[in-house]
Amino acid sequence: MRPIASPSLLALSLMLAMPAAAQVSPADRLAHDQMLVLDTHLDTPELFEHPDWRFERWHDRDFDKSQVDLPRMQQGGLDGGFFVIYTSQGPLTPEGYAKARDGALIRATWIQRVVAANPDTMAFATTAADAARIAATGKRIVYQSIENSYPLGEDLGLLTTFHALGVRMAGPVHFRNNQFADSATDTPRWNGLSPLGRQWVAEMNRLGMVIDASHASDAVLDQLIALSKTPIILSHSGPRAIFDHPRNIDDERMRKLAKAGGVMQVNSVYLAPLDRDPARNKVSERQDQWWALSPAEQRTLIADKAAADAANPYKGADFELFMKSLLHAIAVMGVDHVGIGADWDGGGGVTGLEDITLLPKVTARLRKEGFKDADIEKIWSGNVLRLLAQAEKAAGN
Repeated sequence: MRPIASPSLLALSLMLAMPAAAQVSPADRLAHDQMLVLDTHLDTPELFEHPDWRFERWHDRDFDKSQVDLPRMQQGGLDGGFFVIYTSQGPLTPEGYAKARDGALIRATWIQRVVAANPDTMAFATTAADAARIAATGKRIVYQSIENSYPLGEDLGLLTTFHALGVRMAGPVHFRNNQFADSATDTPRWNGLSPLGRQWVAEMNRLGMVIDASHASDAVLDQLIALSKTPIILSHSGPRAIFDHPRNIDDERMRKLAKAGGVMQVNSVYLAPLDRDPARNKVSERQDQWWALSPAEQRTLIADKAAADAANPYKGADFELFMKSLLHAIAVMGVDHVGIGADWDGGGGVTGLEDITLLPKVTARLRKEGFKDADIEKIWSGNVLRLLAQAEKAAGN
């Protein structure tokens, strides 16, 4: 949602500028642009640290695999979202904790630097009310979240540090168990939350931060719902009924989460088995080091990717399957308890929804399915902002 001097003209010009596969009707594009559109899981800050990558420039996904930048946010009508401070899991030792803490603080500093370098186009948000206020100025909204609380070590006081930096959402765990909780993709150690993890829940509630259960085991989700004073979010998860994977959630727990006031932000990952091809994988590995290549090597990389894609086109999840997942979640949980957290720049994206420039397709499809614009805006932002407001209200209690 942003100020629009001539809505119909802008909607038409943007539609015409988009690739044919991304085109939506002017009415659908206008509706999308009039909504406040947020995504709850943007892993883009990892790219901020790469040499020669600038958030204010348009980037080609087929070259560097990136999916989010300021020009593409404009093109896709993404007003903002939760920019992630992610840390991979390491050893549960004082040395491991210290290294992770420093890495997380560096990532947070990079987010600060990028926002400071773009004061006319970006602004930090820390409250639910900030979103509409910032969007009204035409700037992009920057909330912050922590994926994996491993960098906190055993010092929950560090949550206060990150809260002071603007973080308003955090999850306890990632792909492997840690000192706080069991992961959905690891062998249970704690059978849910650890004793320290239960203290983490209380501190999150005290600070007014939204608790994120994505990546946590089913037992952890059950315990978070029972222990937290405010509703739980799944910032980037999906229905197990669509694809049976431990990162996804069964219908019974989805209903339980909704009954407790929580929200599941639907992911664009774990929708189907991965389609791995040796030639495409080799090109992908080279893309990971794009910044170290010479101009000639970069041109060769682009050509090799096109050749690999043409020889064996990707056969994994597509836009229709993503929409099936989203519609299933809405059918099970209700429109007040579903949102979108596609995991951009963290493995997300499907055929037909490769980056954020294509987000208007989601709005258009939901309108075609008969959803009212007010309900679609709940999915894009209203539901997560409600959780944030509830966490704020309960802070200190």
